[in-house]
Amino acid sequence: MKLRKVTAASATVFALALTATACGGGDGDNESSGGGNNKITIGIKFDQPGLGQKTPQGYAGFDVDVATYVAKKLGYEENQIEWKEAKSGDRETMLQRGDVDFIAATYSITPERQEKVDFAGPYLLAHQDVLLRADDDKIKSPDDLNSAKLCSVTGSTSAQNVKEKLAPKAQLQPYPTYSACLPGLQNGAVDALTTDDSILAGYASQPQFKGKFKLGGFKMTNENYGIGVKKGSDLKDKINKALEDMVADKSWDKAVKDNFGPANYQNEPAPKIGEIKS
Repeated sequence: MKLRKVTAASATVFALALTATACGGGDGDNESSGGGNNKITIGIKFDQPGLGQKTPQGYAGFDVDVATYVAKKLGYEENQIEWKEAKSGDRETMLQRGDVDFIAATYSITPERQEKVDFAGPYLLAHQDVLLRADDDKIKSPDDLNSAKLCSVTGSTSAQNVKEKLAPKAQLQPYPTYSACLPGLQNGAVDALTTDDSILAGYASQPQFKGKFKLGGFKMTNENYGIGVKKGSDLKDKINKALEDMVADKSWDKAVKDNFGPANYQNEPAPKIGEIKS
């Protein structure tokens, strides 16, 4: 078998091909650098007003603002972000498969989840509560949920907390998304929707629901929102630094006011990185 000579021209083509390959968008590229034609893929909720919502104008909410700030600190401009819907039951799988670089989607840090993925943060402390019809005077405490039909979302921690710790006799009605619970709550098919107060406040403040719902104000649990990354990812430390910067330069305060202000939501101060309140 004869060996062909490598001409100067073909050597140049080969070198260019290697350069293009090195600069391409492989699985590991997004974790190391930004800029250029690179993209970063971020998981958020698409149906949570005030936190993560897909709108005709784009994406909006506190989680979106936090994720956008973090991405910029990692070297990515807003037009380099690819947003993916991260439903509650899919988040660990999305990170493990590498479908997203990180997830900011009302993602409560729990020991069970920490066995599967890593978390940066927390960046918000919320509390589990219930959303009720405005004219409902039957449910005045968590104990009253024992005789109620309770709507929550498959894969979230809220339904588990109620059933295991707060109201074991509650009739759980799982739905795929929080927004899917609202019609049932409005027409009486369910008596209450349970999840974090930050999420509930976002729904209650929507124009079409103004005056129809109210928060129970129970503060049943602490929900430490973290940014999920793949187990062992070096993004964790970089994201933590970005979150510290966001608090320090007051961008965090602005995001809270912009997204929760209309609902008159009484938020907790920005939590310290690594401080998980049980």
